Amino acid sequence: MRLALFQPDIAGNVGAVLRIGACFDVAVDLIEPMGFAWDDKRVARAGMDYIDHVSVTRHAGWDAFLATVTGRIALFTTKSATRFDETQFAGDDILLFGSESAGAPDHVHARADLRVRIPMRPITRSLNLSVSAGIALAEALRQTKGFPQ
Repeated sequence: MRLALFQPDIAGNVGAVLRIGACFDVAVDLIEPMGFAWDDKRVARAGMDYIDHVSVTRHAGWDAFLATVTGRIALFTTKSATRFDETQFAGDDILLFGSESAGAPDHVHARADLRVRIPMRPITRSLNLSVSAGIALAEALRQTKGFPQ
């Protein structure tokens, strides 16, 4: 299982996702360009001292990321009718999230093996990126019995 962020915009969200990855022993892929400098202090602040306990791979772009893909790509998007809690995840899935400002572009949607959404009240627009990643990962790890001991 891996978490992947497509061109994230907000350093604090990336730091929080890195912390999630560290706590659940899940690698994190960052697909550049990002909307901030990698050495932004907000990444470290949100990741706290957990940042040294997560496997992070930065990819120069979408094609570089795709070269590393061996499992299915499960894109989390508000543009899907398929609920994530009705999806069967596999242990080698990559849970992919689009940028905070623009989501994922059409070519990313087209390449995804699964496109799923986290159901929300109709009057709300979206969840925070790191909250979405945590919710998605918890369900995928529950299904695959992949939580650390």
